[in-house]
This record gives sequence, C-alpha cells and structure tokens, in this order.
Amino acid sequence: MATTVFLLGVVSMLTDISSEMVNAVLPLYLTAEVGMGLVAYGFVDGLYQGVSALLRVVGGYAGDRHDRPKWVAVAGYGISAASRLAMIPAHGLASITGVITADRLGKGLRTAPRDALIADVTEPGMLGRAFGVHRTLDTLGAAIGPLVAFAVLLAVPDGYSSIWVVSFAVAVIGVAMIVLAVPDRRTGAGTVRPAARALVRVMVSARLRGPLIACTLLGLFTVGDGFLYLSLQRRDGFAALWFPLLYVGTNISYLCLAVPLGRLADRIGRAPVFIGGHVVLVIGYLVGALPSAGTAWTIVTLLLLGVFYAATDGVLSALVSRLIPAGTRGSGLAAAQTVQVLARFASSVAFGVLWTLVGPRDALLLAAVLLGAAVPVAWWLLRGPGAGDTTPLGDAGTAPAGAGTSTRGGAPTMDAAPTGGAPTTDGAPTMDGASEGAAR
Repeated sequence: MATTVFLLGVVSMLTDISSEMVNAVLPLYLTAEVGMGLVAYGFVDGLYQGVSALLRVVGGYAGDRHDRPKWVAVAGYGISAASRLAMIPAHGLASITGVITADRLGKGLRTAPRDALIADVTEPGMLGRAFGVHRTLDTLGAAIGPLVAFAVLLAVPDGYSSIWVVSFAVAVIGVAMIVLAVPDRRTGAGTVRPAARALVRVMVSARLRGPLIACTLLGLFTVGDGFLYLSLQRRDGFAALWFPLLYVGTNISYLCLAVPLGRLADRIGRAPVFIGGHVVLVIGYLVGALPSAGTAWTIVTLLLLGVFYAATDGVLSALVSRLIPAGTRGSGLAAAQTVQVLARFASSVAFGVLWTLVGPRDALLLAAVLLGAAVPVAWWLLRGPGAGDTTPLGDAGTAPAGAGTSTRGGAPTMDAAPTGGAPTTDGAPTMDGASEGAAR
C-alpha cells in the first residue's frame, strides 16, 4: 500500500476527530440548546450534507486542470479548520448556517482532489483496498471524535464552546500534516491538461450517466444520520449526555468492515457491494422504526448503519475512478459525489417536514419503503459488461490490449475503447462496482 494513502488517511483521521466532535453534538445542540424546530434542523442537516456539492466539481476541476491536487485539498482542509472557531459566537440560525456552509465548502473542495491522489498512487486491482484503508483511518477518527466530545461534556456540562476549541486544535494538526508530509504529486503527469469542455464531457458521458442517476435515486431516500439518532434518542429516552456515543457505535462497525468490504468489492465487483449496503440500510431503518426496542435494538441499528457506510463510502470512489481517464479523474469523482450530496440535501429537508407531519416512526418506515423500491432500479442502472473490472483505463480513454476478451472474478472486463479525439470514458468499464458518503 502506497505511503501517500496512509498519510492521507492520517490527515483524514485527524480532520474527522475534529469534525465528528462537532457533528456528534450538533443535532442535540441545535434542537435542545439553540431551540431549532425539526424543519429548521432538517434544513441545516441538509446543508451539512449537501452544501459541499457547490465546490466538489470546482475542487475536482482545479486539481485536474492545474495538476496540483494536494494544494487544492490543503485549501479545503484549512477552510474547515477555521470554521471550528467560528462556532463559538454563532447562536442563531443565520450564523450557524454560515459556519456550517464554510465547513462543508471546505470538505467539498478537498474531497475529489484527495481521492484523485489516492487513485493515482494505487494499482487498479488494489483500489478497493486502498480506499478501504483510507476510510478505515478516516473512520477511526470519526470514532474517536465523539468520545472526545463525550469526555468534554462529562467534564464540563453544556461545555459546547470547549468542544469547538478542542476541535479547532485537532484540525490545525491535520492541516500541518498534509502540508508537511504528503507528497506534491502531479496526477496528470505525461498527459495533456484537459480543457473545461473535455471535463464536462467526462462528467456527462454515457459511462457515468447510469451511476450518477443511481446515486441520485438512492441519495433521495437516504435519511440523515442526525435524524436517525434523534429518533433513537426520543424512542429510548436515554440522557442527552450519551448522545455522542451513538456515532461511536456506527463508526466502530464501519471501522471493522471498511477494509474487508473493500477487498470484497475488488473480488466480486463494486456494484454488488454498493447495492448490498443500501439493502442493509433499509433493514436499519425498519429496526430504527420499531415502536419500543430498548438498548439491544438501538445497538443493532447503529451497527447496520456502519455496515452501510463501509459498503458504500470508499466503494463508490473505487468504482467511479475506474470509469474515467487519469487526467480527468478528479472531475469524475466530483460529479458522482456532487449528485449524491445534492440528493441527500433534498432528502434531509423533506424528512424534516415529514417528521413534523407524521412523526419519526412513520417517517422512517416511509423512507425504508421508498429506498427499498429504489434499490432494484439502481441495481439495473449499475449493471453492464464491465462488472467488477479492475483493468486500468488509459489516460486517453483507451483500454489495454485484450481488455475486451479477458475475465476477472467471473465477470467480463471492459470492451475495447474507441481511440482518437478528446479524452473519453465511452470505452471504460461500466459501473458494476460503485457516497460523501459521502460523507459523511
């Protein structure tokens, strides 16, 4: 495994310790401390998930166009770090919205260039594992962050300002590490810098169309984590002090499974793992909607949510990165991440309204039904002759010799790509192995 993958994983781990300290208390802070209604919280939660879409394509394009993805990522990490301190004076809806917007814009700017760096230093057959290792370190930070927040609240009741300060300090360490330790690679070395028109062609190409539609459809019916945790807290009536530990349960599950599921995706194809993760999420919503479940079923819900993230987060990046040539990889990754987070923004706002109208249990049940109906449609969109392929795509969009005849893991590899002209992804393997999270 390339050293760069590990270093970027450590940077993400530190950043996630910082961001999850905030994220783990934000739903309760906004609804109980600030006094936001659920519709307003739905807007803020959607903003938290979706506003990064505004700069994902910009970040991907800047990294591809200027061939310096590291420094684009550094700018994103720096913006997010600065936003932590800005939480201290923010108390109203407008100011909190502004701070969260800055934080998520930073995330949007850094994500695609960082993933492009990982894809650039990794052998094609190891992509699922590389992204799994990165996401494992990322999720280790996501598990530590809520524990730190819990410890701060235990020592200083209602000590939200203390959480913001500690979060800022950890984020600054992460920024220093990427600046000083991560190599400044040129991911498009040896290729012509793509023009904006060529990058747009990649993002709307036939090979990406199905995956982008599938990500949009699934994202529209994916409930924000904060809503699910608030639903569990209200159903089971545990003290607010324990709220940050809900994130720990999910992240531990993710931490244990990110690498194994990445390896599985490399072996059997990324789409089956990606779709399987959404099936698990449907089950998680059904368990979370039980009228009276107790601690054991709450833990099961958290573990199922972690399985979902392990099966979809790094797997999506691994899948999309093989559909596009190296010189435009950041833009292609940004396109997939953008449609996913925009769909989740719409989902969060709609779920907040739905919760207000029918209550958390019926809202979760409806989300489970809609997501369950979307899964087979997404599976159909992700099927194709490139199932599970790990053959590298040439920088100009051409397949290596013999790529149209060999098989790997029982699935046919990609058909030969067309040659000549501008870079294209029409000959790339189709997405039979696909979120900002996304992202979480």
